Amino acid sequence: MDKLSQSVLAKAFRGELVPQDPNDEPAEKLLERILEEKTKMEAELKGAVRQKRKAQRKKPAKSSSDSVKSEIDK
Repeated sequence: MDKLSQSVLAKAFRGELVPQDPNDEPAEKLLERILEEKTKMEAELKGAVRQKRKAQRKKPAKSSSDSVKSEIDK
């Protein structure tokens, strides 16, 4: 990597490429919000999977004799 690229990359990590907005929330708070949202979404997904499994257990499985009967009726 040439010196210019290294310099630009270093400035980017230090936040020196663009003016910083004092109204921006700190990265720590942003990471907390992301973690909270991720936890919430995982819980919702887990609940949806449980509901789907529960619904599948309630449905009677179609037996092989049922499919044979339907073929005969045709």
